Amino acid sequence: MEYQIIKADMAQDEEKHYLGHVTFTLAGHQSQYEITLFSKNGKDWDYSLNFAGESGIEEEFLKADELLEEDDDMFDALVDAAMESMAK
Repeated sequence: MEYQIIKADMAQDEEKHYLGHVTFTLAGHQSQYEITLFSKNGKDWDYSLNFAGESGIEEEFLKADELLEEDDDMFDALVDAAMESMAK
């Protein structure tokens, strides 16, 4: 599915854990989404998906979450966008 990254950030805390956020849109979806990313080592990622801003259509949200679970390339692109923000 086509997606567009709107903004991304990543930081490390005092224990060197990674915490990042990526705001993005999906083609055909009315809402923007924000994924919060967390990793202790920068390789194994946990995430939480939320609407960015106002709540939207639940069916679209569930489809977005399913897409993140199934589309490794898209998930990796979101992580990469957040990681690249650290280098700037």
